[in-house]
Amino acid sequence: MSQSAHKYSLTTRIFIGMIAGIIIGALLQALFDDNGDFRFTVLGFELSTYGILVEGIFSTVGQIFIASLKMLVVPLVFVSLICGTSSLTDPGKLGRLGAKSVGLYILTTAIAVTLAISMGLLVSPGEGLNMTSSETFEATQAPSLSQVIVDMFPSNPINSMAQGNMLQIIVFAVLFGVAMAMTGETGKRLGAFFEDINTVILRLVTIIMNLAPYGVFVLMAKLFATIGLETIGGLAKYFFLVLAVLAVHGFVTYSVLLKLMTGLNPIFLMKKMRDTALFAFTTSSSSATLPVTMETARNKLGVGNSVSSFTLPLGATINMDGTAIMQGVATVFIAQVYAVDLTLGDYVMVVLTATLASVGTAGVPGVGLIMLAMVLQQVNLPVEGIALIIGVDRLLDMTRTAINVTGDCTVACIVAKSEGELDEVAFNDPAAGLSKEEVDFEHFDKNR
Repeated sequence: MSQSAHKYSLTTRIFIGMIAGIIIGALLQALFDDNGDFRFTVLGFELSTYGILVEGIFSTVGQIFIASLKMLVVPLVFVSLICGTSSLTDPGKLGRLGAKSVGLYILTTAIAVTLAISMGLLVSPGEGLNMTSSETFEATQAPSLSQVIVDMFPSNPINSMAQGNMLQIIVFAVLFGVAMAMTGETGKRLGAFFEDINTVILRLVTIIMNLAPYGVFVLMAKLFATIGLETIGGLAKYFFLVLAVLAVHGFVTYSVLLKLMTGLNPIFLMKKMRDTALFAFTTSSSSATLPVTMETARNKLGVGNSVSSFTLPLGATINMDGTAIMQGVATVFIAQVYAVDLTLGDYVMVVLTATLASVGTAGVPGVGLIMLAMVLQQVNLPVEGIALIIGVDRLLDMTRTAINVTGDCTVACIVAKSEGELDEVAFNDPAAGLSKEEVDFEHFDKNR
């Protein structure tokens, strides 16, 4: 990598890539709007400039970048969780980690949806709107909570890894790690093997992080070349209210919880979350961002391996604060659009349903819309109202994911502090982990 590439931090380069992508995407949409696309024929195939750039180059490179991140998720979670659990000398610690992590995730989700409903009632985003939509939304049936608990235990761990079923992977890795801890010398030898694999995987994470600015650029360019600002116009009040509540929850709620429960300075957490939040924003996936989240928690925030390897994968699966905020605001919005008056009991039901559904629908594809459909059904609102907000949900989903990963790291810090597994020197050090952001590719190539 050239010397000039190191003049800017990774955060700055990702931000530059994101802004450049937004500008290029918006320009492409403006240039090729109203049939202004330039079409030509090559070897009998009709091609277009817009198609080559957006659906060709940008889409292909963006999918490769997302696939590269997702490629690391299963091996990283499995190996790091085994390393963490196999090193536990106190059998009761695993139970404490689980209880604290799940309890905090449920608490933050309940706060999120309560805040969203309160702000929705205060601002009234759907007041006076008589919106109609030709689109329909068919809700996918969500599994029952008991079925989710049963499905946590894999009948075939290899198949669970192939399908990326995170809850099943977590359960198998925990059991495997506990068995290693109880096996004596054999477990120690196997533990050293997994530690070596973990080191290699983390280096691979670092390499991919250095390529992130380019991946972020193509993802944002494709998004803004295909989504017009007119889709936001009719839903501006709803759109910006959701953004505002997300910001309040991300910067205020998490900061207050961190300060009250640990005494740590939340400003350090927010500053060190910049890279991870940008990753999450562009990928719209907590799972795809998980390798970066774990690297940030361990190297920049000082969270111990035994805590980060358990709490963060669990958070990526069940922590849905951002989605809960969308559900709260969307419920109020849809009720106001359809002129349905909800009682205090209905709003309490929304809070309970959204909070419990954050765990109960973990691992279900399209979980955000499924959870919203469940919430609407609980208070007898028309599920087809979801079609009104689908147009702007893509942009909001990106922001929700950034909030979710911030919540994951906040909970990880709180749990680590309570277990004595937090390196406060690293947490308070602005330079902690920064040396791991860069990979000297010239040196790397010479010593392969």
